[in-house]
Amino acid sequence: MPNYRVEHFPYDAIIAGAGPNGLAAAITLARAGRSVRVVEAHETIGGGARTAELTLPGFRHDVCSAIHPLGMASPFLRALPLHAFGLQWVFPAYALAHPLDDGTAMVIERSVAASAATLGEDAAAYHRLMAPLAGNWQKIVADLLGPLPLPPKHPLAVLPFGVLALFPAVGLAKIWFRGPRARAVFAGMAAHAFLPLEMPVTAAFGLMLAMLAHATGWPAARTGSQAVVDAMAGYLRSLGGVIQTGEAIHSLEQLSGGRAALLDVGPRQWLEIAGERLPPGYQKALRRYRYGPGVCKVDYALDGPVPWRAAACRQAGTVHLGGTLEEIAASERAAWNGEHAARPFVLAAQQSLFDPTRAPSGRHTLWTYCHVPHGSDRDMSAAIEAQIERFAPGFGKRILARRVHTALEMQAYNPNYVGGDINGGAQMLSQFFTRPVAQINPYATPLRGVYLCSASTPPGGGVHGMCGYYSARAALKEIG
Repeated sequence: MPNYRVEHFPYDAIIAGAGPNGLAAAITLARAGRSVRVVEAHETIGGGARTAELTLPGFRHDVCSAIHPLGMASPFLRALPLHAFGLQWVFPAYALAHPLDDGTAMVIERSVAASAATLGEDAAAYHRLMAPLAGNWQKIVADLLGPLPLPPKHPLAVLPFGVLALFPAVGLAKIWFRGPRARAVFAGMAAHAFLPLEMPVTAAFGLMLAMLAHATGWPAARTGSQAVVDAMAGYLRSLGGVIQTGEAIHSLEQLSGGRAALLDVGPRQWLEIAGERLPPGYQKALRRYRYGPGVCKVDYALDGPVPWRAAACRQAGTVHLGGTLEEIAASERAAWNGEHAARPFVLAAQQSLFDPTRAPSGRHTLWTYCHVPHGSDRDMSAAIEAQIERFAPGFGKRILARRVHTALEMQAYNPNYVGGDINGGAQMLSQFFTRPVAQINPYATPLRGVYLCSASTPPGGGVHGMCGYYSARAALKEIG
């Protein structure tokens, strides 16, 4: 294994990237008594958890991540005193609403029974599916938010989830549910996979998100997602960690001041930084790493709340706009196959309904995106607005301003979002626990002392910090 060493080490570790995973790695090392320095290319920290006035003054929009079920469930984040550094979670009445063309909506809330009651003929089936999972959520999360646990620590809890999770979402929905309402709401949650819903393991995303909605809720951070990373940074500084912004990392020499280097970057950036220092076989494996569809994201400043036809949508933090299982599946299949869906599945978050700091009095924000082909430069705002109007007639009259980020613009904002893929790589079965390459320690690299800690390592995308946590634990074994 090649060495990556210098003679003097001002710090035990240098971390490249001050997003949730980079900060998680730094905190884990600092809590173990190690000196750490975090280097961030942007002038502000945050990565996938920044908040900014993207449309009009006083309207605070989350640039990428918005709703944080994994933030509440993460064993790592739950163990940090982030409340002492300003983080406050805001919980909407309903985690999710999923409207249909008949003017009604299904809802997912903390109560499994209350959620099931909106699913018609499948109420009992939904309760049988979700009640045991919600009851064992901590054991399931502990085994699944990380590298592949062999054997699992909690087999009696994890194995039932694992068997169901291996199904394609379409298959599980049709086997378990008889009616269109439960099938539709499950398809919407499974579509967070960014994969065709006919692919294996897509059911895992629907099961996990539903389980967390009942167990911990789907909260937003008060004042914006920036509050999550700001609290992490405050805690890190209290432990003696140093954060430096405005310094992009282009070569390993820039990280030579530490006994270990942890990089919150994806395979493509890692290849650019390390270059020919990496063995040819490892380089080839990194180049085979597959990215998924991108997103076209549109943020809105509104003169009032979205005029949803279904009243339940007015109490939900997240709204899924896609109609039936068949329609959602067609949209996700199209994006994977390089096509722009005429009626895309749209994810919407309306944080300002529950957090008055997000917009001026009487005004509101709306956060939306749809999945598009990898690397798309198409503005999908017209299609997104048509889907919103479908379930909220008169929405267009509420728009004061909009800000569009195409998939390519998302990549320009954050190079880890290759082609607009905000998950840091396709989370299909072959890249679920073995990202970015198949090896026993997915965080290690062939260069001794250098580790990866981005969403391109297990457990993948989301604001949970677990990639950074496990990467730092691997580094600690080396630096002692």
